[in-house]
Amino acid sequence: MNDYVAANRANWDERAPMHVASPDYQVERFVSDPEHLSGVVRFDMPRLGPVDGLRAVHLQCHIGTDTLSLARLGARMTGLDFSAASLEQARRLAERTGTDIDFREAELYDAVDVLGAESFDLVYTGIGALYWLPDVARWARVVAGLLRPGGRLFIRENHPILETLDVHESGIGLYYPYFEQPEPLRWDEPGTYVQTDGRSVQKATVTYGWSHGVSETITGLLDAGMRLTQFVEHDSAPWNALPGHMVADDMGEWRLREKPERLAASFTIQAVKTHSVE
Repeated sequence: MNDYVAANRANWDERAPMHVASPDYQVERFVSDPEHLSGVVRFDMPRLGPVDGLRAVHLQCHIGTDTLSLARLGARMTGLDFSAASLEQARRLAERTGTDIDFREAELYDAVDVLGAESFDLVYTGIGALYWLPDVARWARVVAGLLRPGGRLFIRENHPILETLDVHESGIGLYYPYFEQPEPLRWDEPGTYVQTDGRSVQKATVTYGWSHGVSETITGLLDAGMRLTQFVEHDSAPWNALPGHMVADDMGEWRLREKPERLAASFTIQAVKTHSVE
């Protein structure tokens, strides 16, 4: 691994226009329907609760569909991402929908320096974010640094047990680490997690990622001065993580076709900042 940030950024820069064009992200529906919300945010709403008037930041916001959805629920939104191409698309979507969102370009671990300490009432992180970060405890310190005292974190994430699984000829098996490791998983393959037209040529196909156990994530937050207020495991995730073995419901949530109660596919954590930790 020479520079995981550069490799991952190049990959996400190439994914951005593919995702805007994908029917799964429903960009044009956001433009045509001012009440439309992303499936991810609609899933989160029963636990997220009211956000009207909150100053909120969406970390690793990508092309901004979840960020826009939170703004439509009344939050004063900032979106942060390290991909300039993703933010170009996010700003374009905000402009097309007449939505005031402050999008900033920065690597996740630089968020406090870029956005300001204790500047937010709510930190929101959507599905598939932690995998791209090598140190979940450092992530937790960033979250705590961004929140004012009494502010809260909301994250829904892929369950680390799901991240250990893969589909091979012999079926589903445990192939990858559950706990955080010093060295990343290295992948060299084209493609993405949503439907595309198949015409885009990807050059930046190498990516790096890390697993993080649930206990490592929770302990990181506690050590950073956060108080856990909710932990919920779900039998679904908003993407087809195990092709050939999962089915989607009307909200775009994917779960095992047979006996979905066997697999925790994602989880939600909420935590409140109680005090600052030096």
